[in-house]
Amino acid sequence: MRRSSPSTTELRIADGLRRGDPDAVRALYAEYGPRTLAEISDTLGDRNAAEDVFQQVLLEAWLRCDSYDPQRASLRTWLATIARSRAIDHLRRRVPEPFDPADATEDRGVTCWEREPSTDVVDRMLVDGMLARLSPVEAEVVRLHFHMGFSQSQIVAHTGIPLGTVKSRIASALRRLRAMLEEEERTPL
Repeated sequence: MRRSSPSTTELRIADGLRRGDPDAVRALYAEYGPRTLAEISDTLGDRNAAEDVFQQVLLEAWLRCDSYDPQRASLRTWLATIARSRAIDHLRRRVPEPFDPADATEDRGVTCWEREPSTDVVDRMLVDGMLARLSPVEAEVVRLHFHMGFSQSQIVAHTGIPLGTVKSRIASALRRLRAMLEEEERTPL
């Protein structure tokens, strides 16, 4: 799917990156940096880690500038895709802090609906298992939409799949996942 014509700013920055112009990285930062850094920070929940990841994003944009196609996506979307990928890579490498029940105090106000850390792991395993049972194309759009936060338009730009197909794959995948969850609830331990 083609998008509207790229702006002159996008073309100027992309051309500068391709030529290896250091000013292009400065322009990329000035135009998209604060928003991209904020999105990484929101994803990671750690400003210092977000700044480190953001540096990786700028370096990758510099090194992979030839992969940017202004006819497929805006420079902002392309940069956001790199940022999201690096943030997810960072989260995957991060070692979770251990949970020590002895540290839990009555002052903490623990309620019965708080989740155990292990519950998240079990839920994640359940979801991953269900996604593995979807067709690869359905699983891809579900991951992009729900795990990575892509809008349907961003999925179109990222994959080249028509918008109607993206919508139908998401709807089909959700129906299948709902059926799997209902089956899981009916199955005794």
